[in-house]
Amino acid sequence: MTMRIFHHAYRRTMFVRQAVRGFAVLNLSLSSVLAAPQQNYAPSVSRSIPMAAPAAIGSDADRYRVTLFPTVTGIGTRDVAPDPDGSVWFAAQWSGALGHLNPRTGELRLYPLGPGSHPHGVVMGPEGDLWICDESNTIRRFNRSTKVITNYQLKPFSIGLGYGNLNTPTFDRDGILWITVQNGFYASLDPKTGAIQVYPAPGGFGPYGITTTPAGEVWYTSLAQAHIARINTITAKVDAVVPIPDSNSQGSRRIWSDSAGNLWITTWGNGTLYRYSPSTQLWKAYKLPGLGPRGYSTYVDAYDKVWMSDFGTNSILIFDPKQESFTIFPGNRGNIQALQMAGIGTRVWAGMQGVDQLGLYELLP
Repeated sequence: MTMRIFHHAYRRTMFVRQAVRGFAVLNLSLSSVLAAPQQNYAPSVSRSIPMAAPAAIGSDADRYRVTLFPTVTGIGTRDVAPDPDGSVWFAAQWSGALGHLNPRTGELRLYPLGPGSHPHGVVMGPEGDLWICDESNTIRRFNRSTKVITNYQLKPFSIGLGYGNLNTPTFDRDGILWITVQNGFYASLDPKTGAIQVYPAPGGFGPYGITTTPAGEVWYTSLAQAHIARINTITAKVDAVVPIPDSNSQGSRRIWSDSAGNLWITTWGNGTLYRYSPSTQLWKAYKLPGLGPRGYSTYVDAYDKVWMSDFGTNSILIFDPKQESFTIFPGNRGNIQALQMAGIGTRVWAGMQGVDQLGLYELLP
């Protein structure tokens, strides 16, 4: 495991892994909401020259066209948010910017998010804005049309250096934004009022990936506690904590729901893809192919194919649940470190922080 896997804020707060239990809702509501006018910054503009990818291996190898787009060395290309217009937005974690790539023209823009910014997760909201979990204790809202940024600044946390390590966002069916706070919390933000509420997570340190099911349930996975948990969006309490059924799993970073409400995660310690069915409360496990797999992220596309990144074999995988078969997309360079993936329809994007590039995977007709 390389040092970059742990990320800047993760390393900064490793010493605060104490459990946080028994607290009521915390008084960590936003301390200010500031709009940053567009003229206060100038985006950098460059060009990305697309590259071909190595040949895929497996049952669906011939069904996808893969194009790789270099970004800018050292910016920390990570979580992605596809745009309905065919472009993609991404968090540039090390440079404190929101990136945008137009694959048709190769135009690459980086929008600075502000002093001290370290963006992690990003998602497109129901109104079309980009919502960013920034490790600087800030939730940022980026208007795609006006390029105006609205900052929702959380007060310092009562642990470590006061940083919660905001991680991953998702919207529920009522338009409320839920986020994970890796240092032992989860939070909600109401875009209509700007009100933020922060809650202690069961077991403390670890909340990482989060997803909303088609039925409207919100689940997150705990990297440190080896469980998944359901947030009751009415009471805001965690009403289900489900342990991952292997003490060797040692790390699940992302969780995603398929169209039937089944939850999928990939684990680091034992290199396994898991499916959990809330309706039956049953798990099913699929060992990742290759020697020494280390599962990092998980995403389920519009066709219920499960995508995951594997640091151990330096690849991105697709799993077909019907055929129970894997397809492997090898990395074009060593240690690509593919992080979160996301897609719209037949197109799936992946951010690769280890080599600062974006991957576009297009399902062929």
